[in-house]
Amino acid sequence: MLHKIRFTLLYFGKPRWDTGVSPPELLEFIQRHPTGRALDLGCGTGTNAITLAQNGWQVTGIDFVNSAIRTAQRKAKQAGVQVEFITGDVTRLDHLNNRYDLILDIGCLHSLPSGVISSYINNVRRLLSLKGTYLVYTFINSSPNMSYAGLTPKDLEHIQTVLQLTWRKDGTDHNQRQSAWLSFKHPGVS
Repeated sequence: MLHKIRFTLLYFGKPRWDTGVSPPELLEFIQRHPTGRALDLGCGTGTNAITLAQNGWQVTGIDFVNSAIRTAQRKAKQAGVQVEFITGDVTRLDHLNNRYDLILDIGCLHSLPSGVISSYINNVRRLLSLKGTYLVYTFINSSPNMSYAGLTPKDLEHIQTVLQLTWRKDGTDHNQRQSAWLSFKHPGVS
Protein backbone atom coordinates (compact mmCIF):
# COMPACT_ATOMS: atom_id res chain seq x y z
CA MET A 1 0.00 0.00 0.00
CA LEU A 2 2.77 2.47 0.91
CA HIS A 3 4.57 1.46 -2.28
CA LYS A 4 1.58 2.54 -4.39
CA ILE A 5 1.09 5.77 -2.43
CA ARG A 6 4.75 6.71 -2.92
CA PHE A 7 4.60 6.20 -6.70
CA THR A 8 1.24 7.99 -6.97
CA LEU A 9 2.70 11.01 -5.18
CA LEU A 10 5.73 11.02 -7.47
CA TYR A 11 3.42 11.34 -10.49
CA PHE A 12 2.03 14.63 -9.14
CA GLY A 13 5.29 16.01 -10.49
CA LYS A 14 7.45 14.57 -13.24
CA PRO A 15 9.22 11.45 -11.98
CA ARG A 16 12.94 11.35 -12.82
CA TRP A 17 12.47 8.17 -14.88
CA ASP A 18 9.76 9.70 -17.08
CA THR A 19 12.09 11.08 -19.76
CA GLY A 20 9.64 10.87 -22.65
CA VAL A 21 12.34 9.14 -24.71
CA SER A 22 12.53 5.44 -25.52
CA PRO A 23 15.98 3.96 -24.82
CA PRO A 24 18.28 2.82 -27.63
CA GLU A 25 18.07 -0.80 -26.44
CA LEU A 26 14.32 -0.83 -27.15
CA LEU A 27 14.76 0.94 -30.49
CA GLU A 28 17.39 -1.63 -31.48
CA PHE A 29 15.05 -4.46 -30.47
CA ILE A 30 12.29 -2.97 -32.62
CA GLN A 31 14.63 -2.77 -35.63
CA ARG A 32 15.76 -6.40 -35.26
CA HIS A 33 12.44 -8.15 -34.59
CA PRO A 34 9.19 -8.52 -36.50
CA THR A 35 6.16 -6.80 -35.07
CA GLY A 36 3.75 -8.68 -32.86
CA ARG A 37 1.94 -8.35 -29.58
CA ALA A 38 3.72 -6.48 -26.74
CA LEU A 39 3.07 -6.03 -23.02
CA ASP A 40 4.70 -3.08 -21.23
CA LEU A 41 4.83 -3.79 -17.49
CA GLY A 42 5.01 -0.65 -15.36
CA CYS A 43 4.34 1.45 -18.47
CA GLY A 44 4.09 4.75 -16.59
CA THR A 45 2.95 7.52 -18.94
CA GLY A 46 3.24 5.24 -21.97
CA THR A 47 6.34 6.48 -23.77
CA ASN A 48 7.63 3.00 -24.68
CA ALA A 49 4.20 1.53 -25.38
CA ILE A 50 3.55 4.39 -27.80
CA THR A 51 6.96 3.90 -29.47
CA LEU A 52 6.11 0.22 -30.00
CA ALA A 53 2.67 1.08 -31.40
CA GLN A 54 4.19 3.65 -33.77
CA ASN A 55 6.36 0.82 -35.09
CA GLY A 56 3.45 -1.52 -35.81
CA TRP A 57 3.18 -3.45 -32.54
CA GLN A 58 -0.15 -4.30 -30.89
CA VAL A 59 0.49 -3.04 -27.35
CA THR A 60 -0.96 -3.37 -23.86
CA GLY A 61 0.51 -1.24 -21.09
CA ILE A 62 -0.16 -1.75 -17.39
CA ASP A 63 0.67 0.42 -14.39
CA PHE A 64 -0.85 0.77 -10.94
CA VAL A 65 -0.83 4.58 -10.90
CA ASN A 66 -4.15 5.91 -12.24
CA SER A 67 -2.77 9.33 -13.17
CA ALA A 68 0.09 7.76 -15.16
CA ILE A 69 -2.40 5.65 -17.13
CA ARG A 70 -4.61 8.68 -17.83
CA THR A 71 -1.55 10.57 -19.12
CA ALA A 72 -0.55 7.55 -21.25
CA GLN A 73 -4.03 7.41 -22.80
CA ARG A 74 -3.87 11.13 -23.60
CA LYS A 75 -0.37 10.80 -25.14
CA ALA A 76 -1.42 7.81 -27.29
CA LYS A 77 -4.43 9.73 -28.59
CA GLN A 78 -2.21 12.72 -29.43
CA ALA A 79 0.25 10.40 -31.20
CA GLY A 80 -2.60 8.84 -33.19
CA VAL A 81 -1.91 5.27 -32.06
CA GLN A 82 -4.02 2.56 -30.45
CA VAL A 83 -2.66 1.20 -27.15
CA GLU A 84 -4.65 -0.64 -24.52
CA PHE A 85 -3.71 0.90 -21.18
CA ILE A 86 -4.80 -0.85 -17.98
CA THR A 87 -4.63 0.33 -14.40
CA GLY A 88 -3.47 -2.73 -12.51
CA ASP A 89 -0.88 -4.57 -10.46
CA VAL A 90 1.94 -6.18 -12.47
CA THR A 91 2.11 -9.01 -9.92
CA ARG A 92 -1.55 -9.92 -10.48
CA LEU A 93 -2.05 -10.53 -14.18
CA ASP A 94 -4.63 -13.32 -14.07
CA HIS A 95 -7.01 -11.22 -16.19
CA LEU A 96 -4.53 -11.31 -19.10
CA ASN A 97 -4.67 -14.39 -21.31
CA ASN A 98 -2.91 -13.36 -24.50
CA ARG A 99 0.61 -14.52 -25.33
CA TYR A 100 3.08 -11.73 -26.03
CA ASP A 101 6.01 -11.67 -28.43
CA LEU A 102 7.62 -8.99 -26.27
CA ILE A 103 7.19 -8.36 -22.58
CA LEU A 104 8.97 -5.12 -21.69
CA ASP A 105 9.89 -3.90 -18.23
CA ILE A 106 11.94 -0.74 -17.93
CA GLY A 107 12.42 -0.04 -14.24
CA CYS A 108 9.42 -1.81 -12.73
CA LEU A 109 10.82 -5.17 -11.60
CA HIS A 110 13.57 -3.65 -9.46
CA SER A 111 11.04 -1.61 -7.50
CA LEU A 112 8.90 -4.61 -6.51
CA PRO A 113 9.05 -5.96 -2.96
CA SER A 114 11.12 -9.16 -2.94
CA GLY A 115 8.15 -11.23 -1.77
CA VAL A 116 6.25 -10.74 -5.05
CA ILE A 117 9.06 -11.19 -7.58
CA SER A 118 8.33 -14.92 -7.91
CA SER A 119 4.65 -14.28 -8.72
CA TYR A 120 5.65 -11.58 -11.20
CA ILE A 121 8.15 -13.85 -13.00
CA ASN A 122 5.69 -16.75 -13.15
CA ASN A 123 3.19 -14.41 -14.84
CA VAL A 124 5.86 -13.29 -17.31
CA ARG A 125 6.57 -16.92 -18.23
CA ARG A 126 2.84 -17.70 -18.58
CA LEU A 127 2.23 -14.68 -20.84
CA LEU A 128 5.40 -14.86 -22.94
CA SER A 129 4.95 -16.58 -26.30
CA LEU A 130 7.21 -19.57 -26.83
CA LYS A 131 9.47 -17.59 -29.16
CA GLY A 132 8.94 -14.28 -27.37
CA THR A 133 11.40 -12.03 -25.57
CA TYR A 134 11.26 -10.67 -22.04
CA LEU A 135 13.35 -7.47 -22.16
CA VAL A 136 14.06 -5.80 -18.84
CA TYR A 137 16.08 -2.86 -17.54
CA THR A 138 16.84 -3.12 -13.85
CA PHE A 139 19.09 -1.87 -11.11
CA ILE A 140 21.44 -4.50 -9.74
CA ASN A 141 21.96 -4.62 -5.98
CA SER A 142 25.03 -6.81 -5.52
CA SER A 143 25.68 -5.77 -1.93
CA PRO A 144 23.37 -5.60 1.08
CA ASN A 145 25.07 -2.29 1.96
CA MET A 146 23.77 -0.53 -1.15
CA SER A 147 21.27 2.22 -0.47
CA TYR A 148 18.98 1.59 -3.46
CA ALA A 149 16.61 -1.08 -4.62
CA GLY A 150 17.60 -3.54 -7.25
CA LEU A 151 17.70 -7.19 -8.13
CA THR A 152 20.03 -9.21 -5.98
CA PRO A 153 22.14 -12.09 -7.30
CA LYS A 154 19.60 -14.40 -5.62
CA ASP A 155 16.74 -12.72 -7.53
CA LEU A 156 18.62 -13.15 -10.81
CA GLU A 157 19.30 -16.81 -10.04
CA HIS A 158 15.59 -17.35 -9.36
CA ILE A 159 14.57 -15.71 -12.64
CA GLN A 160 17.00 -17.99 -14.48
CA THR A 161 15.26 -21.07 -13.02
CA VAL A 162 12.11 -19.93 -14.85
CA LEU A 163 13.46 -18.19 -17.97
CA GLN A 164 16.64 -18.51 -20.04
CA LEU A 165 18.97 -15.50 -20.07
CA THR A 166 19.99 -14.77 -23.69
CA TRP A 167 21.73 -11.41 -23.36
CA ARG A 168 23.02 -9.07 -20.66
CA LYS A 169 24.46 -5.57 -20.91
CA ASP A 170 25.77 -4.11 -17.65
CA GLY A 171 26.06 -0.40 -17.01
CA THR A 172 25.30 2.38 -14.55
CA ASP A 173 22.61 5.01 -14.43
CA HIS A 174 23.15 8.77 -14.09
CA ASN A 175 23.63 8.32 -10.31
CA GLN A 176 26.28 5.61 -10.85
CA ARG A 177 23.98 2.84 -9.65
CA GLN A 178 24.72 -0.58 -11.14
CA SER A 179 22.16 -1.51 -13.76
CA ALA A 180 21.66 -4.01 -16.54
CA TRP A 181 19.63 -4.71 -19.63
CA LEU A 182 18.58 -8.36 -19.63
CA SER A 183 16.86 -10.41 -22.32
CA PHE A 184 15.18 -13.73 -21.58
CA LYS A 185 13.23 -16.37 -23.46
CA HIS A 186 11.45 -19.60 -22.55
CA PRO A 187 13.92 -22.29 -21.51
CA GLY A 188 14.70 -24.90 -24.10
CA VAL A 189 13.58 -22.75 -27.05
CA SER A 190 16.34 -22.13 -29.58
